[in-house]
Parts: sequence; C-alpha cells; structure tokens
Amino acid sequence: MRDRIARLFRSLHKKEEGITGLETAIILIAFVIVASVFAFVVLSTGLFSAERGKETVFAGLEKARGNLEVRGALTVTDSDTNGIIDSADAIEFNVGLAAGGFPISLDPTAYTNTVVINYIDAQNRVADLTYLVTWILEDGEDLLEVGELAEITVSPPAGSGLAANEMFTLEVVPPSGGTLLINRTMPPEIDDVMDLH
Repeated sequence: MRDRIARLFRSLHKKEEGITGLETAIILIAFVIVASVFAFVVLSTGLFSAERGKETVFAGLEKARGNLEVRGALTVTDSDTNGIIDSADAIEFNVGLAAGGFPISLDPTAYTNTVVINYIDAQNRVADLTYLVTWILEDGEDLLEVGELAEITVSPPAGSGLAANEMFTLEVVPPSGGTLLINRTMPPEIDDVMDLH
C-alpha cells in the first residue's frame, strides 16, 4: 500500500511544469510597458486633435470678427450728367464693423493688410479698384474700429457704363473675415444723385 501511494505521488509530480517568479515579473513588466505605450499614443492623439480643434475655433472666430457691414444706402452720383454711370462718376457707401469685430485697415495706399474692392457688372470684372476713404466717425488712424464709420468712394472702371435697370456688384474684401457683397440694380431712370437701398 505504501508503494502504491508513493507511485501515485511520483506520477502526480512527474510531468508537472511551472514558471518561476522572475518569468512572471518579466511578463507583467512587458504588459505594463505595452499598456503605457498604448496610453501615451491615445493621449497624444487626443491632445493633438484637441489642439487642432482649438485652432479651428479661433480661425472661425477671427473670420467672423473681421466682417464689415454696409451702414445706410449706397449713393450713385452722375457727375457729368450724361445719363450713364461711368468712370467719371462716383459710387459711395458707408461701412462699419460688425458687432464684436476686429479692427480693419482702410488705408487705400497700403500694399498689404488692407481692404480690396472689386467691381462686377454684365460686361466687366475689375479687381482692386482705386478707392477713397472719408472718415465720418474716427479716432485719427486708418483702422476701422468698433463704433467708427467710414465712407468709401469708388468709380466704375474705364470702359464700363451702368445704364438704367443694369445690375452691378461691389466685392469688399477685408484682409481677414468674410467678403462683403454689395449687389444693386440701377433704377429705370438715371438721376444726378440716386440712393440705392
């Protein structure tokens, strides 16, 4: 009986394999390293996408805050009284900043960071018209700021002539922010001075 029990214990321990504490520690360290690398990648990706989202929000705010708006009517003056609005005549309109807007340079002599005005009618599209700025409410500098008002005067380009019932568009493009489109239609009869709403 004793031999039988001894053989039974030997057979139980004969093919038993195990791992040591050192091997277990190495496997656990490997799991911790892999988990920390994965966590670093996830956190880096999250921070990168959050930073990109922040940049997008700030770019949208800058675009929204750079908007101009027309204040009042657009006035067309037929200076030479020939019944056609051409390069000898004037188109005038007042601009101000939209609520909460950033200052915009209205210096017509500047080469960069200033407003550009384009003219479009049925026959022409002329970019970067020459314009004059008359300040109505201002603080002595060429920046249009909140609470200020400026009158812009442009002339249709040479070779164009606006007759009765003709449509035209002025694109006022600030250095940042949305483009202000001013679309108007000439009245059925050309007067010396016309307010187009």
